Amino acid sequence: MLMPRDRTPFHVEYAIKLSGKATPRLCVLNQAVGDDPAYYLRFYDHLANSPAEVRHLSLFPMPNVEDPEDFLLSQDIIFVGGGSVANMVAVWRVHGIDQILRKAWQSGIVLAGSSAGGLCWFESGTTDSFGAKLRAYHDGLGMLSGSFCPHYISESGRRPLYQRLVAEGTLPAGLAADDGVGAHYVDDTLAEMVADRPDGTAYRVTPDGSGGVTETKLPVRFLGA
Repeated sequence: MLMPRDRTPFHVEYAIKLSGKATPRLCVLNQAVGDDPAYYLRFYDHLANSPAEVRHLSLFPMPNVEDPEDFLLSQDIIFVGGGSVANMVAVWRVHGIDQILRKAWQSGIVLAGSSAGGLCWFESGTTDSFGAKLRAYHDGLGMLSGSFCPHYISESGRRPLYQRLVAEGTLPAGLAADDGVGAHYVDDTLAEMVADRPDGTAYRVTPDGSGGVTETKLPVRFLGA
């Protein structure tokens, strides 16, 4: 299912609903692509007809606001875009954004994202941040325990690599999701899996104790129903 260009993506609509605000303040972070202006413009374009008041925080070449902490903690939703999770988290730590995001989480601000913006909240996962060859990533923010694997079905190398890394103990057990599928956590407890597409899939992947893994398919709720 393709999202019309003038339609707010279902997962962003869902974050807006979770905020509980009629006109929520939504900040997008795109450090995973070096604050590429085209990504911000695309996000503003997609949300042009939404009720959200959209803003962004850039860090390249320097922060675009005087006080990033005050700015981020004044938002109702913080949405993190995709790209290089390793570069993004490294830049966040230089600027103290990692600690600010933890404060935002503890204060009840809705934290959301896609791809790198989904992986970053976990302890670890799989990434192509270091080159075309996928590898394990162990330096997430750790707000959510375990590992996360985005693009589980759509990228052919993700599923076998993630299963191998979990089986051998390189990565802890975790969640794997196809494109357009997200995990909704309340505090640090998984509430449900949701999707922009009616055919989205998600799995829990755990070691089986015999050198392999157990892959359990999870129920996924289509947000467009």
